[in-house]
Amino acid sequence: MADAKKAKKPAFFKGVRTEFKKISWPDKVDLTKQTVAVVVITAILSVLIAVFDFVIKYGVDWLTNVKF
Repeated sequence: MADAKKAKKPAFFKGVRTEFKKISWPDKVDLTKQTVAVVVITAILSVLIAVFDFVIKYGVDWLTNVKF
C-alpha cells in the first residue's frame, strides 16, 4: 500500500509541471495595464461605498431626529 502512494507523488508533480507549461502568462505591459485597472476600479468603488455610507448614515440620523 505504501508503494502505491510513493508512486503517485512523482506522477502528480509531473502532471502539475505539464499543466504549468500550458499557462499563458501575461507580459509586462499587459500585467501593468491590468494592475492599474484593478487599483483604479478599487479606488473608485471605495469612494462610492464611502459616499453611500455617508448618505445612509445622514439619512438614518435625520430620520431618528425627526419629531412627529
